[in-house]
Amino acid sequence: LYPNRMSDTLGYKLTQGEISEQRLYDETTDYLKYVYNRAKMLNQSAARLAMAVFQRRLASSTYALLCSFDRRIEKLDKIIDDVQSGKLTFEQLLKLQQSIRHDDDILESKAADEESTENSTEENETAEGKLLRGVVAASIADLVAEKEQVLQLRNLADEVHRSGIESKFDKLREILVEEKYVQEKFIVFTEHRDTLSFLVRRLSGMGYTEQIAQIHGGMHYTARQEQIDRFRLPASEGGARFMICTDAAAEGVNLQFCWIMINYDVPWNPARLEQRMGRIHRYGQKHDPVIILNLVAPATREGRVLKTLLDKLEKIRKQLKSDKVFDSIGRIFSDVSIKTYMERIGSGDDPDQIASELDGRLTKEQVKAIEQQEKRLYGDGGDVKRELPRLRESVEHETYFQLMPGYVRKFIASTAPLVGMEIDGDLGGLFSLLPANKGAIEPLLDAIETYRRSRSQKLSVLRPDDRQSCIWVHPGEPVFEKFREIVRKKLGRDALSGAVFVDPTVDKPYLFHLARLSVVRKSDPEIPELAREEIVECRLVGLKQTESAEISICPVEHLLLLRGGQGLPGQAQRLAVDAKRQSEQARAYLTERVCRSLAMESRKRRMESLPEREAFVQRGYDFQEAELAAARTKMAQKARGGNKGAAAELSNIKAQQREISTRKARALAIIHREPELLVPGDVDFIAHALVVPTTDKSEIEWRDKNVEQIAMDLSKAFEEAEGGKVKYVHTPALARAADLPDHPGFDLLSQRPNDQQRCIEVKGRVGTGEIEITDNEWARACNLREDYWLYVVYHCGTPTPQLVRVQDPFGNLLVRPFNRTQTTERTIHATVESGGVRIGHAQIMEAGDI
Repeated sequence: LYPNRMSDTLGYKLTQGEISEQRLYDETTDYLKYVYNRAKMLNQSAARLAMAVFQRRLASSTYALLCSFDRRIEKLDKIIDDVQSGKLTFEQLLKLQQSIRHDDDILESKAADEESTENSTEENETAEGKLLRGVVAASIADLVAEKEQVLQLRNLADEVHRSGIESKFDKLREILVEEKYVQEKFIVFTEHRDTLSFLVRRLSGMGYTEQIAQIHGGMHYTARQEQIDRFRLPASEGGARFMICTDAAAEGVNLQFCWIMINYDVPWNPARLEQRMGRIHRYGQKHDPVIILNLVAPATREGRVLKTLLDKLEKIRKQLKSDKVFDSIGRIFSDVSIKTYMERIGSGDDPDQIASELDGRLTKEQVKAIEQQEKRLYGDGGDVKRELPRLRESVEHETYFQLMPGYVRKFIASTAPLVGMEIDGDLGGLFSLLPANKGAIEPLLDAIETYRRSRSQKLSVLRPDDRQSCIWVHPGEPVFEKFREIVRKKLGRDALSGAVFVDPTVDKPYLFHLARLSVVRKSDPEIPELAREEIVECRLVGLKQTESAEISICPVEHLLLLRGGQGLPGQAQRLAVDAKRQSEQARAYLTERVCRSLAMESRKRRMESLPEREAFVQRGYDFQEAELAAARTKMAQKARGGNKGAAAELSNIKAQQREISTRKARALAIIHREPELLVPGDVDFIAHALVVPTTDKSEIEWRDKNVEQIAMDLSKAFEEAEGGKVKYVHTPALARAADLPDHPGFDLLSQRPNDQQRCIEVKGRVGTGEIEITDNEWARACNLREDYWLYVVYHCGTPTPQLVRVQDPFGNLLVRPFNRTQTTERTIHATVESGGVRIGHAQIMEAGDI
């Protein structure tokens, strides 16, 4: 249904000399540096946005840059006149600048389908006019000086434009007149209507006046449709060969009858690049492959970065032997801002260093991970309603782990010393990793060096507000993944050798196994698309195994709730000796009971969705067959009427009909064959542990504290995700630091936006059951009422703890009082009475929000 995509980046050299593109580029870049450096003392944000306007237009066309200089001079003239006449004070001017925000850069903040058109003007054009009002002047003299500088640049741009030589357009001309593209249709995308006008004029000058169609945001919908209809017509019937368009105007337009697209301007917003490709690479496209050509000037700073980006995407496509990379551009760059890299170039950073950083941030592993994640979330198609529960569960699971940087923090804190590294700084804030042993840090350097040098020694397990201020270390991020690989290589064998842990909740020892299971699609050499074996599903599983051969699945995080043990108790020695045989028995259990079930579930899902997927493929090819049948009828009539070229075209249509039948049969064969090839994969053990019982009260207390900490960390993460500023106040020292009494009666203090305050008491449970609230805590709940919240976290010992939130528990819960007498022995022997209330699980679930 969908053809291959071939993408190529074509470079062009700027003209040289006294009146040249190179001189215009150099002097404009110097002007941007001047603006940015002044902005450091005044309004940096507004200057960056205005700088982006000029950078984009400088790369687009000389005419577009000339138009921006004219508009900038017009804005400066008005500001100077208003200040001199007293209509505008500098205080008012500064206030005006503060209203300019990041989201005013529409080309960066919005995809094409999100952009609107008003009064024949595209939203990005309106925003650009606002950005060009931005100033970084501290006096009227500064305004006049900048106007003179812009005027000189405007005059130079005018001279370059009037020379009639534009190297970028010359490269476009080379493509259009290539013999292999003669009579083919082209879509040419630009970000700017000024460049669109320039292209239409130049192409008309080449004699193509009657062959040009154009669409932009200034056109009424009906006028746009007329242009699209002209482009759709064959050239022999008076149709246009060239469609020149802007992003916003082309959004939602289907142009799959054309197979060559040229990005005259390469957008910095990856979502826009992805959407452009979707105009021609879509259902109904008959030509295979479709061609995407990108024009950049690699000798310029911005061009170097864009060429690095585009070349790397093409390299990944070749490595994966799949153009899936082009469908993933938006997701690949979800954490990478191309605009930020361009701003750094404009402020004078080394473009080679920036290109190197960008190259290091893009890997084939990212694309494969995105593909696998989307397969897990969305499957291979089918009924959306059926997939929603699984999708929601997966999203909640991912969100939970994103909200739990404590796992990453604990992992780094416990493993860094074991791999010869030490932590410098605060794991709760900013830190760096240093070598404790010679050479220990070297394997990590390649990943660290993909970031800007100023960030390389600033790591954080917490998501920063400013992504450029530090390296956010989390699963999927290059530094974390490299660190994890180092740990696995160095300590993986130790994990397989096993360790002893203590579980105060059992009375018999047991073995714990952590294993990675997979479902594999076997290869079928007779079907090229299925010729390679592929892992289609992977899962971590924890297994509990007793000496009496009782085996059960348990959470993979099970050991996080236990503490390491010392020595081997007598009652566990027989199990330890028999551990190897037991582990093989566990492997057999996982293979036959768990992994085989996974494969069967995967096969069942595909079989259940088979009719829908089959119908989807059938509809797609039916549509193409209907189009070809209509074309065949029309061409047969022409052939009977004596049209000389019709006979050859008729033969071509018949060949396409035969090819479609073959392709449809192959596509249907693939979706029928794939479920038959799904089998259990290998069982790979990652770790083993011998878990022994204990009656030591300190172990029980430690476990309870661990459960409470998990509950508090999850509650804190939830509040922070809601915008709260959260403080721990569960100890006297922490309470005093927050200006509270030593025993405030709650664990967390959260300051929500709009001055909303929450005093949160947290309770955690390994499973479910009733909770206890002390007299002090209940008294505070009575006093604070609406400001007091009870957060209960159930199933703390599982991968998916459940947070239940109850506002005003004093007014909303039914409770049972209790009293407890406890004997303590420290320096004196004493009996202490304590009391409070107990609340059942059902009460909390009924009154709370999940």
